[in-house]
Amino acid sequence: MESQKTLSSSFASNMATVQSTPTNISFSNYLQSLSQTPHRLRKRMLATWTPDQELNQVRLRSGADMMRKLKWYDLIALGIGGMLGVGVFVTTGPVALKTSGPSVFISYIIAGISALFSSLCYTEFSVQIPVAGGAFSYLRVTFGEFIGYFAGANILMEYVLSNAAVARTFTEYLCHAVGENPSSWRIEVDGVAEGYNMLDFPAVALILLLTLCLCHSTKESSILNLIMTVFHVIFFGFIIIVGFSKGSARNLVEPGGLAPFGVKGVLNGAAIVYFSYIGYDSVSTMAEEIQNPAKSLPVGILGSVLIVTGLYCLMALSLCLLVPFNMIDKDASFSVAFEKIGWKWASNVVGAGASLGIVASLLVAMLGQARYLCVIGRARLVPSWFAKVNPSTGTPLNATLFLGLCTASIALFTELSIILEIISISTLLVFYMVANALIYRRYVVISHNPPSQTLLFLVLLSSTAIGFSMSWKLDEQWWALPVLGGFMIAITAFFQYMVPSVCQPNEEWSVPFMPWPAVTSIFLNVFLMTSLKARSFQRFGIWAFLITLFYVLYGVHSTYRAEEMEVGVGEIPHHPSIQQTKLDIQVL
Repeated sequence: MESQKTLSSSFASNMATVQSTPTNISFSNYLQSLSQTPHRLRKRMLATWTPDQELNQVRLRSGADMMRKLKWYDLIALGIGGMLGVGVFVTTGPVALKTSGPSVFISYIIAGISALFSSLCYTEFSVQIPVAGGAFSYLRVTFGEFIGYFAGANILMEYVLSNAAVARTFTEYLCHAVGENPSSWRIEVDGVAEGYNMLDFPAVALILLLTLCLCHSTKESSILNLIMTVFHVIFFGFIIIVGFSKGSARNLVEPGGLAPFGVKGVLNGAAIVYFSYIGYDSVSTMAEEIQNPAKSLPVGILGSVLIVTGLYCLMALSLCLLVPFNMIDKDASFSVAFEKIGWKWASNVVGAGASLGIVASLLVAMLGQARYLCVIGRARLVPSWFAKVNPSTGTPLNATLFLGLCTASIALFTELSIILEIISISTLLVFYMVANALIYRRYVVISHNPPSQTLLFLVLLSSTAIGFSMSWKLDEQWWALPVLGGFMIAITAFFQYMVPSVCQPNEEWSVPFMPWPAVTSIFLNVFLMTSLKARSFQRFGIWAFLITLFYVLYGVHSTYRAEEMEVGVGEIPHHPSIQQTKLDIQVL
């Protein structure tokens, strides 16, 4: 035992030496590195780490450890706080008004079912690999460096954009709380395109204040969130009771019926409100700060998703009971709804409560985004400066400050409607990738089956899901729907029968009835993605190109130096128990 401690101490010391070594790379050296790009891509794109290496060697690159102070009830509060303010107060009004109508509560049910299956996949990974990297780490240990990086970059983009949008919604509700017009708190700039021309300084101030709070301590931030979440749930109860007692069922069917935009409107709405469920992903990024991850993470993730889904549906239903869907305000929908029934005082209360909920959701989301960037920095896919954990506070200080400034900059000028759908497509794509990774990990990595069968199954499954979804969207060849749906069920049953699966020994929690929950998650995520508008895919395509270019120009060279060259020249002593070996994913 003593020798192991000595070895670990020696390894940490050597890692610190490597990190502190100057890396002055001249322009000519960089050009030489670029000339080796094809070789380095072949070497690094599919390179993976084992969970043990991710938990130990890679984590040491942050210097100090994050402090383990959180318990299961902290995680449920963080999950609820992270999701509630976003979903109800940001997406419900616009989706009810323009996409789903009064059936917006059904959209929340569909999105909630999809989120539940996705959260099951997250939960198994988070128990097996309890690190702060979330989807980035799960995909990196399964499918390799590039897939993990691609998911991590999308999650970061999603967090920054959604937090900026939510902060601007905070200004809307705060104005209603004090009886002011939101326009009076924003500064209009002439000559700038519409949607970018209203500067929102209160949103910027809120983000900077929360950034400073998160730099101080995770536990204190969690306690603050817990207090706000308790008040928030009580406040939700008030709105639900008033909606059901003072509202009218006639508003659900007039004008235009329960689903005035049809079944497609309900499903399109589900794809947009899926943005409301990204908060549970933040819970998984707290894994390094939890006292008992194996027991607390499943309770925290699944418990928060179930509770929030129920509250979302009741809140959306209460809004549509209070006023007809075509009279719902797209910005501060709940406050305006109370004004229209003559409860001006309640409108102010709703504005104050919504503001509190938005602060809680921002707090949790900003916790999660900093930890993602910290772990991506450990992997050397971005500068290692972002990986540093402050030894006195136990928080990723550099990552928190940098992302706080980025979020504040976007919140200053960008309207919610511009970024809402690109957030949804990134979320759906990452959750789709995690579900695929769970199947591959369970049936290939853990069960030691040949990878060809599982990869073929995943390709067939995704292709069938895309075919089904496009047939539905284009209203062509209706007979293809039952054929493709039946084929999907058949190949899943055949795969389950033909390919054996085993769980890890001594594993405390795993997804039951595999592969069906992961298959359902894959299908729902694909189905919801195809319901988004073409402009969303265009914007996402531009972002995907930019992050891939960054990986080719910087990421692959940085990780090649860290994982291939530094170990190769003997700067880190080789020892069987601590050597930084890599596992290359098995391919066909």
